Amino acid sequence: MLLKKLVIVGLAASLLTGCATGGGNQNATLGTLAGAVGGAALGSAFGSGSGKVAAIAGGALLGGFLGNQIGAALDADSQRYNTAASVQALDTGAPQQWRNPQNGVYGTVNPGPVAYVNNRTCRPYTNTVYIDGQPQVARGTACQNPDGSWQVVG
Repeated sequence: MLLKKLVIVGLAASLLTGCATGGGNQNATLGTLAGAVGGAALGSAFGSGSGKVAAIAGGALLGGFLGNQIGAALDADSQRYNTAASVQALDTGAPQQWRNPQNGVYGTVNPGPVAYVNNRTCRPYTNTVYIDGQPQVARGTACQNPDGSWQVVG
């Protein structure tokens, strides 16, 4: 079972790496990978049975997207703080703040109101990360899967 999970996480990370933008931007690629792995780790805390596999995959997708969009300039610890805050914000609908005490990088995740699309709960979000005092903003929409994980859809 563990091998199956590792293969799924590896495949998701590989697919997300191929989607990294920037024509050779290694930071975006590494951000995608780190975000996918961090998201998969968070996703593994949810679900059971086949739902757990879906939660891992959903976490990898969400983490990979955020890792690529914002995490390109973040270290792995900052990406973990950002990913945890993103999941919490989408789950609760309340803005979440985070800070990496080791390097001073911080950010906020602001979820928008719930909308229902094809029987799925969706939320727009704004993810702002401050690096050296400069805001880096990513906006998108995530929809909740039946197992409770979130999938970025736009």
